[in-house]
Amino acid sequence: MNTACIAVSSNIGDRTITIETNHIARQASGAVWVRYGDTVVLVAVVQDEKTRENVDFVPLMVDYQEMSYAAGRIPGGFFRREIGRPSEKEVLTSRLIDRPIRPLFPKGYNHEVQIIATVLSVDQENEPDVLAITGASAALHISEIPFGGPVAAVRIGRVDGNFVINPSSEQLSKSDINLVVAGTKEAIVMVEGGAIFVPEEDLLEALEIAHRAIQPIIEMQEELREKIGRPKKHIVLPERRLELVEAVKNIAMESLRDVMTTAEKVLRKERKKALHEHVISTLIEEYPDSQKEIEEILYELEREIVRKMMIEEGRRIDGRGMSDIRPIEIAVGVLPRTHGSAIFRRGETQVLAVTTLGSSSDEQKIEALTGETFKSFMLHYNFPPFCVGEVKPLRGPSRREIGHGALAERAVQPILPDSESFPYTVRVVSEVLESNGSSSMATVCGATLALMDAGVPVKDMVAGIAMGLVKEGDRIAILTDIIGDEDHLGDMDFKVTGNDKGVTALQMDIKISGITREIMREALEEAKRARLKILEKMRSVISAPRPELSPYAPRVITTQISPDKIRDVIGPGGKVIKQILSETGTKIDIEENGRILIMGPYLEACQKALEKIKLITTEPEVGQIYVAKITKITDFGAFAEIRPNLEGLIHISQLDTKRVKKVTDVVKEGDEVLVKVIEIDKDGRFKLSRKAVMEMQEIHHKRDRHPKKS
Repeated sequence: MNTACIAVSSNIGDRTITIETNHIARQASGAVWVRYGDTVVLVAVVQDEKTRENVDFVPLMVDYQEMSYAAGRIPGGFFRREIGRPSEKEVLTSRLIDRPIRPLFPKGYNHEVQIIATVLSVDQENEPDVLAITGASAALHISEIPFGGPVAAVRIGRVDGNFVINPSSEQLSKSDINLVVAGTKEAIVMVEGGAIFVPEEDLLEALEIAHRAIQPIIEMQEELREKIGRPKKHIVLPERRLELVEAVKNIAMESLRDVMTTAEKVLRKERKKALHEHVISTLIEEYPDSQKEIEEILYELEREIVRKMMIEEGRRIDGRGMSDIRPIEIAVGVLPRTHGSAIFRRGETQVLAVTTLGSSSDEQKIEALTGETFKSFMLHYNFPPFCVGEVKPLRGPSRREIGHGALAERAVQPILPDSESFPYTVRVVSEVLESNGSSSMATVCGATLALMDAGVPVKDMVAGIAMGLVKEGDRIAILTDIIGDEDHLGDMDFKVTGNDKGVTALQMDIKISGITREIMREALEEAKRARLKILEKMRSVISAPRPELSPYAPRVITTQISPDKIRDVIGPGGKVIKQILSETGTKIDIEENGRILIMGPYLEACQKALEKIKLITTEPEVGQIYVAKITKITDFGAFAEIRPNLEGLIHISQLDTKRVKKVTDVVKEGDEVLVKVIEIDKDGRFKLSRKAVMEMQEIHHKRDRHPKKS
């Protein structure tokens, strides 16, 4: 058995990418080892010999997993191994791999296929996600599995006005663009990423540069296939029985156009179901065991009718023109006790967005190969089954929900204030109440409104829109604000978010071989026009953030202390801070640099806690007066605590203005008395006087009784 390594390589973004095969995972249908810098990803693909009957989709499973050993770490938790639910990063990367690859399987292919991408080594500079996409394509391309690739992916950023292919982590932190672009030799097939108000023309240039950078990686995969590729299995689709096609057309064609121009989604679904049942019941006796074929013919007719109507008549399913936006309804402040809320409806898509404010202790801890990070902004998207009139068990968030939430979060992130000026952790939850296309873009609009209703001082407003495409030969129709059936029957789902200044997030998936730069430019221009109209509608309801936070939102005060005073605020075993929390009812977060965030239900409680912290951290000086607590009685005086962990002595001669024979005649342990600091000796010991305060009080009392005559 020849197990010699077969490798191809190319220089991409000033670094070398290498794809190796034939020496690893040889029992898989195809497996490759992709290396870029010191980041290594193993991708293996397996085709099940059995077929899945009666499925109208590619039975493809994609799993991306990051192994802790890749970064020289041991996993946390009881089991000390990678186990349980995948992380959000793993879910999002699995989707990134799936989306450009799934449309490239041939129609009618129904073997189960599993792709597993495993991160084996990570160098903290080169992201493994784009390598996993390329690796999945390469593994499929050299296998016997029928696949219309290859595809490849790169990340593109822009630092100081210069575009960078596969930017390092440091470069990415300074970049105003972060896009993952996947494509074939001919065209781009997927885009995913964010930007900081970048103009459309700049994004088009970025995509063009990214597509050029993909070409050498495509050529590498072709070279690899020439060296070791297996013959592809051919898919033979059963030919349609022409007499059955004609029979279905004769019964359904006239009614189907009427059904497919029913504007209301639920009614259209009911009418479509009734028509399908009628056609099947009419033909099943003459054509037994042909229900699946009849359903497929009906779907092909639906697709033909809708696409022809759009291309030739400029008319859509719900009667709109190509660039028309569905009617919009907006309401803010709809929930009485939440910190901020909004309902955004566009046609038959409706979301309820809710904002909650918390402290820095509510931040989400992210454990990744690059180390631990914390998120102070979270946007969670929920898609309950009732929003599409279905019955399903409730489980944890699906991959789709995680993906849509991440897209909306990326879209809204650029408008959030910095943590210095607004030291809250912010969570927005989008509950999809109705869905008929583009609920993720409605989420972007709803989230913006809910943040403003909560009084979050956002820098601007953003909105989102989903664009579609129907392409037949040289004729195209670009659709604004697509509904579910238009997404299903069309060739593109292109989501764009931003405002008049530029784009904040971009997501594109296409089902055809590719689209031209001109089509993409037109889609971006139409998307901008649409989102500006939506923003105008949003601003007519709420034009600026509320001037005050909700009365039910917590209040936050920040202060800065010297880091060496942190231990004084915490106290031995946390005694001091626990006492402050107990007395004020606040929540206090202390950062390593000495920044303190005090959060409480009321501003007064926060200020009370702040005063106590200032008392602890401010060095006492001679002449200052304190409320001191007597902690110990002696024959020569009493020890009193003027602040936590700081005591001084009240000598018996300083206890009263009169002569004191016995200390306990004046004070007892636990008493609180006013004292003045009268001396700090060279050893830092404090001498206190109750007598001095009493004398001061007596002087003020006399002045009040005998004011000067004018």
